Amino acid sequence: MPEVIFNGPAGRLEGRYQPGKKKNAPIAIVLHPHPQFGGTMNNQIVYQLFYMFQQRGFTTLRFNFRSIGRSQGAFDHGTGELSDAAAALDWIQGLHPDSKSCWVAGYSFGAWIGMQLLMRRPEIEGFMSIAPQPNIYDFAFLAPCPSSGLIIHGDADRVAPEKDVQGLVEKLKTQKGIMITQKTMPGANHFFNGMVDELVDECADYLDRRLNGELVPEPAPKRIR
Repeated sequence: MPEVIFNGPAGRLEGRYQPGKKKNAPIAIVLHPHPQFGGTMNNQIVYQLFYMFQQRGFTTLRFNFRSIGRSQGAFDHGTGELSDAAAALDWIQGLHPDSKSCWVAGYSFGAWIGMQLLMRRPEIEGFMSIAPQPNIYDFAFLAPCPSSGLIIHGDADRVAPEKDVQGLVEKLKTQKGIMITQKTMPGANHFFNGMVDELVDECADYLDRRLNGELVPEPAPKRIR
């Protein structure tokens, strides 16, 4: 797993990168939790999601947002971090121009950034949003949400209460042409203490089902003229 340094909007960004074996392998980017609360690309959930995608043949990247590790720049309350994520996707797409599709997975703060990246980049065909925080961050930009994906959280999460996540899910489920899959893990807190393996298994099951052509949204009804 090569260590990489690539240019971001505020200076160099540090990442870990693993190319897929096939020339046209899909791309996956994994985004870490809040930089000012200990979040890094080496977070255990981020690390395991990286390998989950890699084991399924994806070209995979995780990286440190600005100000973390060897990444340059200062924390920018989400605006700059979204630009970092876009730069990371540009960088890996430049290396793999034959990759036609992309997935983004984000945990906590990274889930918020990932969903914003989803709105900007039509090539992102799937997402995993792990313990998103709609009680803290504004998700109103998802109008409409362009891709199907997984929202997974714990019912013992005090950082992002279940009722707030449920509200976000219900809003997204009203949209036509996509399918939002929700998984609530009993007993899991925001950090999935003691349950990281179970979390990653749930994410892997969802990805496998998507790759097998399952979880396809119902086509919109045709209008009768």
